[in-house]
Amino acid sequence: MSRIKAFNAIVPNKGLAAEVVTRPLECYSLGEARLIASENIYSFLHLINPELDNQYLRGSRQELIYKKISDNIESFLDAKYIEKINQPSIFIYRVNNKGRLQTGYWTLTSVLDNMENTILKHELTVARREKLLADYLQQTCLDANPVLITHEVNPVLKRFIEKYTALSPIIQFEYNDGSFHELWQISDEQELEEVELAFRSLEKVYLADGHHRIASMTNMALAKSKLDPNEDFNAPYNYFTSVYMDFEEVKIYQFHRLVKDILNFNTKSFLAAIEYKFDIVPLTNDYVPASSREIGMYLDNKWYKLIPHSDLFKGDVVKDLDVSILHDHILFPILDIEDPRTDARIQYEGGLAPISELKRLVDSENFKVLFTLCPTSLEELKAVADAGASMPPKSTWVEPKFLVGLVINYFA
Repeated sequence: MSRIKAFNAIVPNKGLAAEVVTRPLECYSLGEARLIASENIYSFLHLINPELDNQYLRGSRQELIYKKISDNIESFLDAKYIEKINQPSIFIYRVNNKGRLQTGYWTLTSVLDNMENTILKHELTVARREKLLADYLQQTCLDANPVLITHEVNPVLKRFIEKYTALSPIIQFEYNDGSFHELWQISDEQELEEVELAFRSLEKVYLADGHHRIASMTNMALAKSKLDPNEDFNAPYNYFTSVYMDFEEVKIYQFHRLVKDILNFNTKSFLAAIEYKFDIVPLTNDYVPASSREIGMYLDNKWYKLIPHSDLFKGDVVKDLDVSILHDHILFPILDIEDPRTDARIQYEGGLAPISELKRLVDSENFKVLFTLCPTSLEELKAVADAGASMPPKSTWVEPKFLVGLVINYFA
């Protein structure tokens, strides 16, 4: 069951949408972000970090930086770079990225769904990142980057998608990476009720992406609720922006692993160490596994297929994942990478990264070895979440990734 609701969203002026929206700040270097902000007065980056405009802005974040964000929001609204829809609405969103269409519902979800674990999760979070984002949300009241939730196919939800995507969208634009984005608005009261009831009928929903954002929004809501003796969890800050896409729409890619060195091993001794627990098959072509229980390895200009011995699989939903097999039997015991979250010797590259580029990094001796993996399946993700367990870090790269500032919940 999902407790969603319509809301008075803020959206970009439809003629400026491509200029307003942005990738999340962490996708850019500081220099890149400052350049974008300096060249684009419409960019939502001005509402994320005002220090991009004035690097000498100093003092209490609450008094200076967050106040500047509030000023910028009002300036954007006054200039009509962004506009408030004064009608409770739920939105249908579609992205076309390199020919792949993905469609879902952009709405608000109650923090109670997270607190009561009706949204099943598969990743751990880092407390420091949670606090930073919770502080931002609490001070700015600006929720502009949704979490991604996936669920079983529902005929009612499919019917509304078919109906609305046959109409003209309220916003459509091509972003600078070539992706194409469209947004439709549902505001009819009866239709909104039908949509909300359809979401309440869902037996299970799974958090596909956005574990830190959902945790931060929940923490922020709890902090605010402590100041309100009449809190009943219906206040605007008790809802977070969410995009729901069913199992047919969400796409999971893998993270490949690059390792800077193989310690004191040479190629021969490293292969011998691996051979205790894996069958090693030399290959002549680039290799990214198409099925689980196989791992690709690129070392000294040669490709290998690593096939784990059957006795490594114990029937555990986490330990039997390919990412776990790689870590538990090669990265940790052989290469001494104990904590993959913090070890500087390992680098992760999403499955959309060209293999030719990853090979180049090894050939140029920036890294010594590349491990390629098959994507974690949706069934594996669901099994881990159903068990209340957590995957190792960088187990999934989930698409779509959302643009910040397309649908905004301003809960001030």
